[in-house]
Amino acid sequence: MYSLYVVTDPDLSLGRSPVEVAALAYEGGADVVQLRDKHADGGRLLEWAKEIRKIADTNGKMFIVNDRLDIAMLSKADGVHLGQSDIPVSDARELVSPDFLIGVSVKSVEEALEAERNGADYLGLTVFETRTKADADPAGGLGLLNEIHLSVNIPVVAIGGMSRDNAASVVRAGADGVAFVSAVVSKKDIALASKELKAIITASRARR
Repeated sequence: MYSLYVVTDPDLSLGRSPVEVAALAYEGGADVVQLRDKHADGGRLLEWAKEIRKIADTNGKMFIVNDRLDIAMLSKADGVHLGQSDIPVSDARELVSPDFLIGVSVKSVEEALEAERNGADYLGLTVFETRTKADADPAGGLGLLNEIHLSVNIPVVAIGGMSRDNAASVVRAGADGVAFVSAVVSKKDIALASKELKAIITASRARR
């Protein structure tokens, strides 16, 4: 469900808009695209989100909005991804329908268990050091990924420094999905990069 998870980043996309990135990522096999832009105003984000929603529907794939629950709801996204400093999962859950997905970034087993108790549908864990997100949580490593995987009953998505070289290792450690930023959006051929990464994830899951 969350196998190949692509996160947009306008600063790394070689001048391409989040909408173009999303379309190419879905074409290459992305299961989820998350719209993330820390600088764009709400109007621009909503415009992009509505367009990506249409593309996701056409491809039968999922669309998530980072941080902004309002944008996610207005664009009819499948869900929102929240950080520890965003609104609490329990409060967000009161505002949305039961099938609306809420992902939560965590950096410990305790935070993972709390997020699950409060209604999170999946978790995001920074596994390796990354330079694509200035406020990223400290890298937890494969050990913490495996520990969280064994402690919760909801999917865990690995993010942070993900590449074709380490994707297999995080799947073996228990990741249900792998989130890529620069390894997809910075490539000249986004669709091809997505296709290759999806193949690695699929093969690694089959051997797990």
